[in-house]
Amino acid sequence: MPTLSVFTDVPLAHKLEGSLLKAYRQDGHRNKTFLAYKVCMTNEGHPWVSLVVHKTRLQISGDPSLDYEYLPTVGMKSFIEASLELLFGKHSEAIKENRVGGVHTVGDSGAFQLGVQFLRTWCKHANVAYVISSQKEPHGLVFQDLGFKVYEYSIWDPEKLFMDPNVFLNVVEQIPRGCVLVIGNIMDCKFSHHQWEKCMALLKSKQIFPFFDIPCQGLHTGDLEEDTRILQYFVARGFEFFCSQSLSKNFGIYDEGVGTLVVVALNNQHLLRVLSQLKRFARALWLNPPTTGARIITSVLCNPALLGEWKQSLKAVAENIMLTKERVKEKLRLLGVPGSWDHITEHNGTHGYLGLNAQQVEFLVKKKHIYLPRNGRINFTCINASNIDYITQSISEAVFLTKNPKN
Repeated sequence: MPTLSVFTDVPLAHKLEGSLLKAYRQDGHRNKTFLAYKVCMTNEGHPWVSLVVHKTRLQISGDPSLDYEYLPTVGMKSFIEASLELLFGKHSEAIKENRVGGVHTVGDSGAFQLGVQFLRTWCKHANVAYVISSQKEPHGLVFQDLGFKVYEYSIWDPEKLFMDPNVFLNVVEQIPRGCVLVIGNIMDCKFSHHQWEKCMALLKSKQIFPFFDIPCQGLHTGDLEEDTRILQYFVARGFEFFCSQSLSKNFGIYDEGVGTLVVVALNNQHLLRVLSQLKRFARALWLNPPTTGARIITSVLCNPALLGEWKQSLKAVAENIMLTKERVKEKLRLLGVPGSWDHITEHNGTHGYLGLNAQQVEFLVKKKHIYLPRNGRINFTCINASNIDYITQSISEAVFLTKNPKN
């Protein structure tokens, strides 16, 4: 007698990502190139890992004094303290006032999962989330799954080829009272002091709750403090907010998926209440966070010599990225490709937009075996001395041979 499966009516979910990488791996062309890796790559085409991490990992693995007991639900205390100091600075007034805390989270989306659970339970009026960044972010999916209505905006203007601060300001002006505003990578927006003051005044008056995403502090400009300057503005103006702090990419321990949900409150009493509730949610979600990544990061951040070495490695990566962008722009200029390519070097970070249209991207993928997303946002660390000539020559052909060339 056949048994009716409980899974009969379960449909296949739409594949969110991976098809581009699958096509690349199946491609046998000798010049095939993949420009969409999430991780930071070396000049040799391997995932970048800070050298200080290698040394620290070996030291930890050989330490006989370590025990491997479960961590508390909130995570490793020393790791959280070191992470908060990294984010806000050693002399942060908010830390001194004991109104900043955090929970050790799992994976790049763990902080959002935890934070959104809290907001859904304890801020019932906040059932709408606005997500604004330089690209489409996965955070909206977490909000949607927990019943939020989500609106997403990108500050990248594909026509004018720049990060438009007016997009952010317009969202702030139109966002309804009591909503959640998720602020992703907007560091390349050139806000004036007056614009920041206006923005924060609007958020205060509308009681908007900010939820920041800091995915790779130090890899954007090479300056740890500069990469979190936006947080300093909000702390100084007395905002309460959440922040997802991922520490996998800037240490090169991508498989560890380690980070923190950071909480900034008005005072210590409020902070303790929030942390107590977050602990309950964390217990249900993952019970105990993993230790290896946290131990590596804590060992580096708490050792002045290792910390200095790590900072230098971040600076070197950031400088190499800018040098690569300069070379790409110069090669396109020498090839006589029409239009200005200044937008390539005007924006920091591992990833950036080439400014190509959909037809030009399709040409690169199908004709030149260069795999990149439809929006033309690539990982510039994937470009190195062995492929830069082929990539820039292919971009030149894409612009000249497609029907709608770049103006």
